[in-house]
This record gives sequence, structure tokens and C-alpha cells, in this order.
Amino acid sequence: MNDRPRGRTRARRSPTVLVAVLLGLLVALVPGSATAYPNPGRVTGDVSVHDPSMIRLADGRYVLYSTHNGPQARISTDRVHFTHAGPAFPDPPSWWARYSPEESPWAPDISRHDGRYWLYYSLSTFGSSHSAIGLATSPSGLPGTWTDHGPVHSTTSTSGYNAIDPNLFVDGDGKWWLTFGSWWSGIKTIRLDPATGKQHSGDRTVYSVAARNPTGNGIEGPTLIKRGGHYYLFASFDRCCAGTDSTYSIRVGRSTSPTGPFRDRNGVDMRDNGGTIVLETHGRVVGPGGQSILADVDGDLLVYHYYDGANNGSPTLGINLLRWDNGWPVAY
Repeated sequence: MNDRPRGRTRARRSPTVLVAVLLGLLVALVPGSATAYPNPGRVTGDVSVHDPSMIRLADGRYVLYSTHNGPQARISTDRVHFTHAGPAFPDPPSWWARYSPEESPWAPDISRHDGRYWLYYSLSTFGSSHSAIGLATSPSGLPGTWTDHGPVHSTTSTSGYNAIDPNLFVDGDGKWWLTFGSWWSGIKTIRLDPATGKQHSGDRTVYSVAARNPTGNGIEGPTLIKRGGHYYLFASFDRCCAGTDSTYSIRVGRSTSPTGPFRDRNGVDMRDNGGTIVLETHGRVVGPGGQSILADVDGDLLVYHYYDGANNGSPTLGINLLRWDNGWPVAY
């Protein structure tokens, strides 16, 4: 029985229209198209952050550190609601003032190794390469429990690169690597001594692993991880910290060595503008970047900040899971 209203006929779509619709659906599912990007997972509470780095503590809670003011910590029991927990350092170490008159660290990086929590952080002023990366350790990872160990690596106005945005990577062979960098000649990696967490006395090489050419284009905030047989270098491209005018995007390349060369999905070297897009501006999510990766119980998490276009460009915590598609990370 035909229950359509009388007098109406079903429109017939031409093969051309059907093909166009199908192609549109395919484009929407291809990573790299704006419609393919997921919205951040739900977060509540104190979630106004830049450059977040998060870890799951031994008691199951999460602690997140972010740029400025100590740096500031936030605690969550469920990875959804975050509560302000105060500064990592209630009293700033005296050496900070040499690099940051405000004594305000940027881009902290927290991880746990050998029964201790390790916090790398950077000190600088905006637009300067007179910068330093510092190190602290803690038995619990909580704010107020950190012991500072001073500078790890520093740069000057003549160095040609910038010692900020550190990220510690510990390889399966026991070697420790610190990847860092912002603008100038790009992203660098140095080898660390696991006994001290500072630069290895037997390897003083500064490896160049990613850059933008010309160097006036932005690249910073590196994150190095290993999955399967590849090392993956994530970085934030273009411009941060301009609210809804920010142009940050998160990109990635991979290599069979922690020191590169890292190439994107098209085979382009990250030292020459290569980088496959993982996340970029879409909808209310403007300029996602400042990312870190946390291997959690339900998979790899991409933890980042973005500027909320529906909330006056407020810097906001973003969290998405990553899946691995033919050896490449895709946010969902």
C-alpha cells in the first residue's frame, strides 16, 4: 500500500547528484577536512589553560599542569571535572628571574619514571630566545611537593633556536631524550642522562628534527612518542595566543629513529615544512595546539588547548582520544 500523500511524487536524483553527495560524504570522513574533526570531549570546572600536560597518578586521580603562575595544577578524579589545586612551586626558585622577570614558567611537561614524577618547564619572555628549560622531581606529582634541580638547557639571542616547550621521551632501550623548541630554526632534540635528567655528558649533539621554511613561520610545542615501530613527532604550527585570531594547528610526522628524519603522510620531511594535520580550527574550536599525549587506560589521549569561538575566544582545555589508522594518529 502506498501511504504517500496523493498528488506528491518522489523526486528522482540524477546519477550526477548522487555521485556528488557520495563524494561529499567521503570528504567529510577524510582526516584533514574541517568537517572530519571531532569536538573536544566534555570537560567542566577550571578548564581555562594553555599548554596542558596531564598524567594519571598512582591513586587514579589526574593532575594537569599548564603555562603560567607556578605553573598551575588542576586535579580531576574522572577526567571530566577539573579543580584548581595551586602552583607546583609556592616559592619560585631564585634562578627563574634570570629568564622570566615574572617568574612564570611556560609549557610544563609531566611524566613518571623510575618511581618519581618529572616536571620539565620553560622560562622566557614573549618573542625572546633568551630562555631556559628547568627540571623538578616529586614523589607524588602533586603541587607543593616538587624539588627543583635548576636549568637543563638554555639559549641566548644568538643561539638560532629557542629552549622552551620541553617534552621528555624515554625509549625502550633506556635512552632519555628531550625535545623542545619554538620558532627560529625549529624543533630540537638532545639526549639526557637518566641519572640526572640533564643533558648527557657523552652526547652534546643538538639534533634538528623539524622546522618551517622560511623561519618566520611558527612551529613549537613538540611531543615525541613511540607506537609500534615508529616514533611520532607532534608539533603546533603557526600562531598561538591571539584568541580567535590564533592559527595554531596540530601536525605530526613519523620516523624509525627518535632523532629523525620525521616525514609526514606524503613523505615530506618535517625539517622542510612537512607535517600531517591531526587537528585544526573547526566550528567553535579555534587554533588547537600546545598539545601533549597521555597513554591512558582507554587509549592515547590528545590533550591540548583551543580558543572557544563561542566564549569570547577563551583558552580552553581540549581532550580527545586518538586511534591509529594505518600507522597514523586520528583524533576522535
